[in-house]
Amino acid sequence: MPETPSRDDRSSAPADEVTTSAPASRRAARQAQQAAGGPSDGGPVPSRPQAPPRAPVSSTAPIDALFEEKGLAAPSSSPKRHDRDRRKSRVAAWGVFVVVLAILGGLVAGGFYVWNTYEDQIRAVMGWEEPKDFEAGLAEGEASVTIVSGQTGADISQTLFDAGVTKTSDAFYSYLIDSGEDPNVLKPGVYSLQQKMTSEAAFAALLDPANKQEYTAQLREGLTVAQSVPRIAEGIGLPVEEVEAAVKDPAAYGVTAQSLEGWLFPATYTFDPDVTATQVIQAMVDRTVTALDDAGVPADQRERILTVASIIEKEARKEDDFYKVSRVIENRLDPAISDTGGKLQMDSTAQYPFADRDGGTSSRAEELEDDNPWNTYVNPGLPVTPIANPGALAITAAMEPAEGPWQYFVTVNLDTGETVFSATFAEHEKAVAQYQQWCRDNPDGGCS
Repeated sequence: MPETPSRDDRSSAPADEVTTSAPASRRAARQAQQAAGGPSDGGPVPSRPQAPPRAPVSSTAPIDALFEEKGLAAPSSSPKRHDRDRRKSRVAAWGVFVVVLAILGGLVAGGFYVWNTYEDQIRAVMGWEEPKDFEAGLAEGEASVTIVSGQTGADISQTLFDAGVTKTSDAFYSYLIDSGEDPNVLKPGVYSLQQKMTSEAAFAALLDPANKQEYTAQLREGLTVAQSVPRIAEGIGLPVEEVEAAVKDPAAYGVTAQSLEGWLFPATYTFDPDVTATQVIQAMVDRTVTALDDAGVPADQRERILTVASIIEKEARKEDDFYKVSRVIENRLDPAISDTGGKLQMDSTAQYPFADRDGGTSSRAEELEDDNPWNTYVNPGLPVTPIANPGALAITAAMEPAEGPWQYFVTVNLDTGETVFSATFAEHEKAVAQYQQWCRDNPDGGCS
């Protein structure tokens, strides 16, 4: 039967001195004594030898060894936990980085806004003002500048800046003020300058006739003589008074009519710088004669065809309509079939003598009732002169009216130009109602 330690043996030593190397029984103790050279079994049993001192545990030993000594498992220190910690640290670091970037970006954006908005004020306060003008000797390249009649010094200054001639928009204007130069000495026209010029050099270049380019005048279809004169003067760079005087005598250009209305052909004209107003008007009249000849108009029918063509030019919208409007005019003038007693009843002719009218569809009562030689609501036949300058299409249409019974027409949609042609007045009234409805639906469509 195995021996068990006595109660005294089990309680004689403090609990904290019990180690796993102590003998497990009395027999084991005696055997230990004999091995150590102690007394035999017959002798008294000496007191229990003190357990050998336990080797100290190094503070640097792995924590796993400490737990193994107690027979316990060490807490988990797997790589996964460390990876999670490192990832959290990286996320936090990137978050801080993003916040810092956002703050810096806001500061930079705010700085740009303040600089762009208050650059002039900031430069003034800090003494960083840049010179308004380019330095002398930087001029390069080419620049084309147009001086228009009536422009102020500030207007010319902006024009030069837009063309790249001067450094700032007010450089030339400041030069005029500082130097006392008069911008009115500059003649209208197109000038060849350079980019990056000083304001002083630009002013001198504008005064030099050698820098002035050819004159160009452009007239569109449907303009009257009164509307053409200022455009010619501006494009050619001549005083308006000279052009007005040039158009007063039709006979000077071989025209037998009472005015040059209809004889200033719509086109773009280019002239030498020394051209006169008379030469300009002669070129326009000659261009009209060429167009009449190209359309096969007999010389004794030129004035009539121009008159019909001028009405077509003002009344028609689409190309096909030019030829139909021409037929309506001829049908109304034909006493055998006319529903209107030979009256054209065209709004464009009624509006012509009124200077404040430049087109429009509905005539005012005063225009319809005024007894002037152009009002075809009052007078039968053609107006006394053309009412505008017709283009080549209108001249051709006047010579070649479309075949059809139409005596009425009305544009029922001013946006698209849709026009309804009718043979009877009853049909025409329906089209007029359609036009009136469009006007009600489009109060700003230009009906009045």
